[in-house]
Amino acid sequence: MSSLRLNLVAVIVVLALAIRPSVSPIPTKTWHVHVVNNLSNNQTLFLHCKSKDDDLGEHKLTTGTESNWKFKENFFQTTLFWCHLRKPDNFCNNFKVFWNEDFFQFRCRYKDCIWTAKDEGIYLKNIPEGRDELWQKWKQPPCN
Repeated sequence: MSSLRLNLVAVIVVLALAIRPSVSPIPTKTWHVHVVNNLSNNQTLFLHCKSKDDDLGEHKLTTGTESNWKFKENFFQTTLFWCHLRKPDNFCNNFKVFWNEDFFQFRCRYKDCIWTAKDEGIYLKNIPEGRDELWQKWKQPPCN
């Protein structure tokens, strides 16, 4: 390979690394996502989560239980997971449970994203501040 071509390849690699999002210093670290059922009156939570590449299947969570998974974020830090949650009264919500933004990942302390379904809506645990933040209220069906 000529030195000009080698230099061009090196420049392209450096530019590609420079323009990718830089939220986390280690893009292949392991993340954990938890979805917890904290609904009152022993309500079952219906859950279906997936990414572009992985369908995690449908689950029924009884009160006090959770569904969780771990994964490694892709090199370009474009990994995205979302979930559909539904209560027995058919109120529901579709929302992202993992994406690459600093304000979101800070709340997860850059490793554990904890979502909790409560009667009022879906909460994200702000781990550094030790509190749950209302993220989404329940919607009447259909949830699009």
